[in-house]
Order: sequence, then structure tokens, then C-alpha cells
Amino acid sequence: MPESTAPDKAPDDQGVNTADYAKLIEIGIALSAERDHHRLLENILLEAKTLCNADGGTLYLCGHMVEHEGEDVFEAEADGKFLKFEIMRTDSLGIAKGGTTGEDIPFPPISVYDVETGEANHKNVASHVAVSGKTVNIPDVYEATEFDFTGPRKFDESTGYRSKSFLNVPLKNHSGEIIGVLQLLNAQGKNGESIPFSAQIVPLIEALASQAAVAVDNQMLIEAQARLMDSFIQLIAGAIDAKSPYTGGHCARVPELAQMLATAAVNADHGELSDFTLDEAGFRELHLASWLHDCGKVVTPEYVVDKATKLETINDRIHEVRMRFEIQKRELEIAYWKQVADGGDRDALKVELDAKLDQIDDDYAFVAECNVGGEFMAPEKVERLKQIAQGTWTRTLDDRIGISHEELRRKEVKPAKAIPAQEFLLADRAEHLFHRDGTFEAPNSEQFGFDMAVPEHLFNRGEIYNLSIARGTLTNEDRYIIQNHIVQTIVMLGQLPFPKHLRKIPEYAGAHHETLIGTGYPRKLSKKDMSVPARIMALADVFEALTAADRPYKKPKTLSDSIKILSFMVKDQHIDPDLFRLLLESGIYKDYAERFLKPEQIDEVDISKYLGA
Repeated sequence: MPESTAPDKAPDDQGVNTADYAKLIEIGIALSAERDHHRLLENILLEAKTLCNADGGTLYLCGHMVEHEGEDVFEAEADGKFLKFEIMRTDSLGIAKGGTTGEDIPFPPISVYDVETGEANHKNVASHVAVSGKTVNIPDVYEATEFDFTGPRKFDESTGYRSKSFLNVPLKNHSGEIIGVLQLLNAQGKNGESIPFSAQIVPLIEALASQAAVAVDNQMLIEAQARLMDSFIQLIAGAIDAKSPYTGGHCARVPELAQMLATAAVNADHGELSDFTLDEAGFRELHLASWLHDCGKVVTPEYVVDKATKLETINDRIHEVRMRFEIQKRELEIAYWKQVADGGDRDALKVELDAKLDQIDDDYAFVAECNVGGEFMAPEKVERLKQIAQGTWTRTLDDRIGISHEELRRKEVKPAKAIPAQEFLLADRAEHLFHRDGTFEAPNSEQFGFDMAVPEHLFNRGEIYNLSIARGTLTNEDRYIIQNHIVQTIVMLGQLPFPKHLRKIPEYAGAHHETLIGTGYPRKLSKKDMSVPARIMALADVFEALTAADRPYKKPKTLSDSIKILSFMVKDQHIDPDLFRLLLESGIYKDYAERFLKPEQIDEVDISKYLGA
């Protein structure tokens, strides 16, 4: 608390010095400025003790017991059913527990209401004050009969102390709800003897309690809002992870790794990171950004993110393609029997038929192999695919009935064929092209600085086009939609009215797919454009993805393989080399692995290969 500037004490007509009122104002200003919860509670009790020259005291907060991870945890709340010991002081015994001392208070919370009957607990003076909302001034606990003071008497027996006067004052918030109780013990006389608390000092302590209640209530409201914000953010992140089995616990693990890296960076005493600092608000900013970094995935279709084969959309269209080959085979068999019926050479025709059927089987097997993706699709394979596509089958039914209006609109770009119609086994048809309608766009590119190549079409579901994908299963259109999640993240977070100390959240969250040389997305940033927390996000995102063991589409990588891949990304200037070195030198890679990797993933890593040692 600041040093008092109050005038010399002069008794007024209430028996309280005017200096005490000045001190009360000074205390109120200091309490309202205190942001640390424990220091605030501690200062309330210490200043109250000073005002009335008390030897000791206790500050209780009201709340509820809630179950968390199988344990009962106290949660502060106005008009709660329990009073929790927050701060305890007894100067003459040298007792100082709770608050900034780091010493736990060994006493359980006091029940404000009887657990079995639900009736108010008026036996305990503190719980009585919490229920009644009235101050209670006890001159001598050994002469008091209206409350049960068994506890203080046992304390006296074990310590040799003499509990005498108790002053219990409720802490009421602006709504008149009780948020806690201030209990002062043993007012001290001029000669150090314990005396009753004077009636004149009670209004002053009540005024202090009122100021204290406002300060505590404001903090409780802020903390409640923070808890709500954290829970809501984690709910969104959990929903994104649950939306696709391919992301698993990604959104929960990235914050853990980012926190570890940021802490190590702050503690770095050499290299480029030695000047990096991050205060408590900065750590929270990075923590929330880590949880929110993939929030844009909420708009990304699962069938694009989870595209396991080249022809897959909501369903895998390889089944439709296979039926065309089946039809082609039946048509050949029908033609064979017609030729036999017309007197053709049965044996010669059968040899010819079997050869054609074998070729169809081989062609379909090749198409099916192309659909899986994987290895590089060489030009000669693409050429064979186009030749197979020229095969035909006969359609005898109208393909423009029983379909959606949107698909019909795309088909009507070209006139309908007369049936029966010859159709190709594979084709890139007009209805496979989805024109852009604003969906998955990068809005306000100038405002946000987006720099992404936008494909001509929203979707291109052409069969030959998709089966000819050189690597993997994604088309340029698919890849743009997936990459667009970071655009949506930036736009979504950019619309939120973050307070000043959280305004860098969009920057941190929106940079995890950028590189150091302007080849990333969505802004093509370079190292000079990215803060250290933003670069931490990029490394955390990649390392989590490499080591993740809950991706159903890939075998979990070992720790050494993941570090090796990261080293390649460092050489390509995609990942910050100083942070990569920090990851290794600090041992974070091992600490993270022990917490989140499967035992079979954790192997020895020779970090000297990457540190030049």
C-alpha cells in the first residue's frame, strides 16, 4: 500500500481520528488499483488490522464446492454455501498463511448451511454473518453464549494464545449479496493487552469492508468472465477437433507446446531470443491465440478436409465409376451371345470376349489405383487414364430427373443427349464445375492483406481432372478451401472487440501457416513481418501435426523422424531456426513427447546433428 499522506490525528466528535478517514480513502484507491487477487485479499485484511490495531484476523470468501477431475474444488461465488479461509494472520504468534505467503491454510471450508437439513448455520459466527449480512462484535469469546467458539478455545489450548475480542463484518457487493466475511481478532490496547473492539471503530471497518467488497467483486466478475471466455474458446476448439477425426486433439495440444516454447524463449540468455520478453498478459494472449488458431475450420467441409481418395466428395465416386465398367462388361457379353445366336464362331468369339473382359478388368484396376493417390502420377499414367476414359457404355435413362435444382442448372449448360446415349467411362462434364458464388472467398483482402491465388472454380469434380492429381488426393480447388480456414480464422477474430491486452490474438493465430521467406499463406509474410509469438505458433502447429498419434490416415511418426523433418523445414526457411534450436537445447521436444506421444514413438534424437555440435 502507498505511504499515508493523511494529516496528524485529531479526535472528532465520533471518537475516530480524521486521519483514519483519510487513510480509508487512500486504502480504497489502492484496493481498486490492485490487480493481483491474492495481494488484494491480503491488503484488505492487513489494512483492516492496522485501522483497528488488531493482533490477528481471517478473510473468508463465499463460494461453492464443485467437482473437477474427480476432486471437490472451491469456486468463489456470492451467497455461496461455504466460507473458505483465504488469508490468516496472527502477529503475536507469527502466523501468516494464504495470500502471497504461499502457505496453505489447513482448515476446510465452513458450511454456511447444514449439509443434512439445509438450515442456516448460526452456530459459527462467520457463517452467521454470511447468512444475516450483519456485523457481529464479540467483546470476549469466553463469555459469549450465542455462538460456538469451540474452535478458538481448542486453538488457545494448543498454542497458549488467548482469543478474546472478535469483530466479524460481512463483505457485500453492489447487489447486496455476501461475497465474504472479514474477521478481526483481539484489538490491542495501549499496553499491548487484548481489548474489545470499540463501537466507534466498527463503522470505519464496515466502510473498509464495503470498499473491499467492491474491489473483490470486480475481480471475481473479471475472473468469471475470463473463465467463461476460456471455456467458450475451448468448447469451440473441441468442436473443431471433434468435427474431424483427422485433427484429433490438435487444438488442445498446440497451446501446451506454444506455452512451453514461449517460457523457454523468455528465459533464453543468449542468441536472438535473449531480448524477448512476455508479461503475464502476453502469455494469456498467446494462450488464447493458440486455442483459437484453427477456429476458421468450423466452416471447412469435412469431406474436403477428410478427402481420402481423389474421387471422394461426400461419398467416394469410385463406386459409380465401377458400375460403368460393369455395364461395359455386360454389354460385351450381350453382344457375344447375339453373335453366337446369329451363327458366329462360338469359340473364336469367346476368346475375343475373354480378352476384352480381361482388358476391362485391368483398366478398372488401374483407375482404382489412381484413385488412391500416393505415389507420383507420371505423365504416361495420365495418358493411359485418358485413353481408358474414351471407353463407352450405353445410358438408356434420363439423367436430368430426380436430381437437385442446382445440379440440373449445371447440366443445362449443355443440351441433353437423346437416349439411348453413349457415355464415356470417365469424363470432365459441365456439371462437375461449380462456379464461385462467394463461398470460401477471402473477403476484404485489402483490409486484411490476404495474398492467395484463387482458383477459377469453387469446385472442379471432373473425373479425369481429379484422377490425374499428381500427388495426394487434393485438387487446387480443394487445397484452396482447406487453406481458406486460416483466412476465416483471421476474419472471425478480426471482428471480435478484443480489449487492448488481447488485440494481438488475430496476429498470432493467423500466422501459423506463414514462412520466413514469403511462401506461406494467407499473407505471404516474411520473418520481419512476424513477431516471436507468431513464429512460435508456426513451429508449435507443425511439430504437433508431425508427432500426432491420433490421425487415422497416417502412421504416427517417431520423435527422431519429426525432428528430422523440422530440420528440413528450417533449411527451407519455413521454420524459425532460433526457435528450432531452442526446442532442442531446452529439451522441450522430450518433455512434450513424454506428455503427448505414445511410448513407441519416443526414440533417441541426436540433436548434435542439428545444432552443429
